[in-house]
Amino acid sequence: MNPTKNHLPEKTRVAVIEVLSACLADAVDLQTQSKQAHWNVKGPNFIALHELFDKVNEDVEDYVDLLAERIVQLGGTADGGVRTAAKRSRLAEYPGRATIGRDHVEALSSALALFAKSVRAAIDSSDSSGDKDTADIFTEISRGVDKWLWFVEAHLQGER
Repeated sequence: MNPTKNHLPEKTRVAVIEVLSACLADAVDLQTQSKQAHWNVKGPNFIALHELFDKVNEDVEDYVDLLAERIVQLGGTADGGVRTAAKRSRLAEYPGRATIGRDHVEALSSALALFAKSVRAAIDSSDSSGDKDTADIFTEISRGVDKWLWFVEAHLQGER
């Protein structure tokens, strides 16, 4: 732990940093998955999906920054490297052979849903640890991820 005058007890900060670090790894993975989809999507809805996936990436990049900065504010060290994310991420590996829009929509919506579930658990965990500020950050991220899940899943719902 790095020295800080943050008044939260060290025990709280250590516990919350662990939760933040786990979600940071997931967020870095989600960001790269949204770019994978953005770069490789093909098909009749190409431009709509290409632009959608890029917008998802932009917001997830903001979530990565929020998580990493909160870790440092609490006295931790943010490790958002790809090797760490690859080891720690709880998201499924992105399907490397996905090309058509539907495949990317399925894969990215699954990643978004799993990330949303982890973030909701992190809200409860950080709140019960006594860090309402971090719980608020997770709540902000949760609302955003739910919005993107809705936008991405909408491309599947008309086909069912």
